[in-house]
Amino acid sequence: MKALVTGGGGFLGGVIVRMLRERGDEVRSFSRGEHPDLEDMGVEQFQGDLADQDSVIKAASGCDLIFHVAAKAGIWGRYHDFYQTNVVGTENVLAACRNNSIDRLVYTSSPSVVFDGSDVAGADESLPYPDRYEAHYPATKALAEQLVLAANSPELAVTALRPHLIWGPGDNHLVPRIVARGRAGKLRRIGIRHKLVDTVYVDNAAKAHLLAADRLSPDSPAAGNCYFITNNEPLPLWEMVNRILAAAGVPPVTRSIPPKLAYAAGCFCEGLWSLLRLSGEPPMTRFVAHELSSAHWFNIEAAQRDFGYKPEISIEEGLALLRQSFLAGNR
Repeated sequence: MKALVTGGGGFLGGVIVRMLRERGDEVRSFSRGEHPDLEDMGVEQFQGDLADQDSVIKAASGCDLIFHVAAKAGIWGRYHDFYQTNVVGTENVLAACRNNSIDRLVYTSSPSVVFDGSDVAGADESLPYPDRYEAHYPATKALAEQLVLAANSPELAVTALRPHLIWGPGDNHLVPRIVARGRAGKLRRIGIRHKLVDTVYVDNAAKAHLLAADRLSPDSPAAGNCYFITNNEPLPLWEMVNRILAAAGVPPVTRSIPPKLAYAAGCFCEGLWSLLRLSGEPPMTRFVAHELSSAHWFNIEAAQRDFGYKPEISIEEGLALLRQSFLAGNR
């Protein structure tokens, strides 16, 4: 088949591209920049902005399916920027499917679309969207996910995957932030309770996308549905953080602050950054304070049942690969 991967030059998108090429599929990537590693794999590259519908339609021409992985992530920024990439960009991907008669779309969502700041312990996909969000990223990803699921039809089979806290070698978001703050001595545990959290190794998340695409059709169980994707190995959050730090040769986090103090700091920082229009991200936000002091692990039986997802690389194996990457001088 011939697949378009939006965000093919990114962390998860790049692994999806590699796996597609390894099994012999033709791959086209759509991203903002050009990536030499994709060229080395024989990937056709299109550069553009997801908010430009004509560019997205052109990139999808002649493809059989789309993996819509690209998104604007982060805990801070203008709502307009998140909306343009995550919502308008998704509308344009759906338009590209219609204009090019593409009949399959796998959308990369996030468990944050159902996070309301409280503990989530073993929840399945029946968990509702919250009434409000504390950050623009989950708010706009939720809108985009709903657009995708509503577009499911006999002409276009869609599914939405929700991988949780993706990590591994080559990570350009989660692992570098943890390691940089750990090295600078700026990490603090929020609370002292051992709240369980799910994560997913990047190759497992990518494999889930291929499995879902291969099973996807208008009459398949996956059509029109969303799925949590994890390693199915929930661990106490700060144990996982410390294991990532250990892989990078950084001492563990031992100092802590109370959750209420972290939330108050998040409110203060958000107000200050908004009032003074400061650049960069605040050191704490309400969303981060809640995320780092609550449980969030999920039931993945639906993904196992509907398209045979099973994590192939354990957390222990993934950490060993991450450690090797650091020793080799990579992220």
